[in-house]
Amino acid sequence: MKAHDGMYIDGSWRPAAGTGTIEVTNPADGTLLATVPAGGPEDIDAAVRAARAALPGWAATPPAERAARLGALQQILVDRREEIAETVTAELGSPLTFSRKVHAAVPIAVCASYAELAAEYAFEEKTGNSRVLREPVGVVGAITPWNYPLHQIVAKAAPALAAGCTMVLKPAEDTPLVGQLFAEAVHEAGVPAGVFNLVTGLGPVAGQALAEHDGVDLLSFTGSTAVGRRIGALAVSGVKRVALELGGKSANVILPGADLKRAVKVGVANVMANSGQTCSAWTRMLVDAERYEEAVRLAAEAAAKYVAGVPASGREVPPDESARVIGPVVNAKQRERVTGYIRRGQEEGARLVVGGAEPPSGSSGGGEPQGPERGHYVQPTVFADVTPEMTIAQEEIFGPVLCILKYEDTEDALRIANDTDYGLAGAVWSENEEEAVAFARRMETGQVDINGGRFNPLAPFGGYKQSGIGRELGVHGLEEYLQTKSLQF
Repeated sequence: MKAHDGMYIDGSWRPAAGTGTIEVTNPADGTLLATVPAGGPEDIDAAVRAARAALPGWAATPPAERAARLGALQQILVDRREEIAETVTAELGSPLTFSRKVHAAVPIAVCASYAELAAEYAFEEKTGNSRVLREPVGVVGAITPWNYPLHQIVAKAAPALAAGCTMVLKPAEDTPLVGQLFAEAVHEAGVPAGVFNLVTGLGPVAGQALAEHDGVDLLSFTGSTAVGRRIGALAVSGVKRVALELGGKSANVILPGADLKRAVKVGVANVMANSGQTCSAWTRMLVDAERYEEAVRLAAEAAAKYVAGVPASGREVPPDESARVIGPVVNAKQRERVTGYIRRGQEEGARLVVGGAEPPSGSSGGGEPQGPERGHYVQPTVFADVTPEMTIAQEEIFGPVLCILKYEDTEDALRIANDTDYGLAGAVWSENEEEAVAFARRMETGQVDINGGRFNPLAPFGGYKQSGIGRELGVHGLEEYLQTKSLQF
């Protein structure tokens, strides 16, 4: 697997200041893919200085030219999408089909949307006797997670560059290779030196150095709520702006009369996607008492069709099986975390319907066995008889685990849906769209899908409560990287 042994700073790859390295392994079989440098404060400082030196020129670049660079970047991502998919499959463990459809395709769509926005957004407007200017916030420090590695990079980098900001990216240490690939694409797209910089490293070292650096004006972080609190505290101490996209425990509310079979099938698929490593996954399914046991049966049937395992070397699987194959979780620590929650659910009295904490027996798809002795697999798991106060109903598990809860009436459903510290996403199903919308309006969450609504890269994404601060995607994502000035005449 191709990897650079340096940092991308000021338009070129340069050696790291220290000698430490990070081993990047394939979570499906434990093989070593590559090593990348473990950057530290000196590397972060060099990257921030390069970004600050490049800021005046990039901020003054006409929006149309910034849009052209983003358009070129988007085309390079299109040209390299198979390489992107294969890289994510190798370092994250995602089945290749899912990597192609989501990990490669979604960032391309997001990049294209910002190329268009940069060209058409009104960076100036008149109000009364004032001219209002929207200017870049400055140097952006971006810290991205491993679960959707390229999407999270593009969701920060594309609007920041469109706004006229310069930036330093610290990608997740588990999935740094696709970050390096993105830096190559930025370079090939003709983005000026210093506008985008990349430093690989560990969160407590490079990430903390970036959060604390006085030369950073805005810090954008995606990850767990616990780490987000720490990052936010470091940023606020330096009076930096922050954008935090954190955890979730989203409710999938199936109202009486909704198409139960479809709602359950889509709900199970939502939780199993990306091996359950999705912050916005609908991990709590809420069903009325009258149809509860039917929903449990349907969920068990749907979940039983998913198999933990991928073919050797990430080879393609037959189309009729690809949607039902899930890869490993990202590392051994994450596997222990997820199985620990499964055991906790059983201890607290939840009914285990499918799956469990035991290692899966093997793989599917016709490849060599990729069992737990070689990879970090977790069985697709469904719990019934879950009550709102249980740990598995309150805390983010971040694995292929679905909790099914019972409600008595719609007010009870709303109470349970909102009974969480999180508020990132959710879903509502109803035979009456107006009823679903009315219910969604009362949910304390940042994004709600109605009757299986499709992902929209132009819609704002972000959370209420402990799920974060700020929004990503679309015009709202662009405006996170702008600050306002008024001129009076």
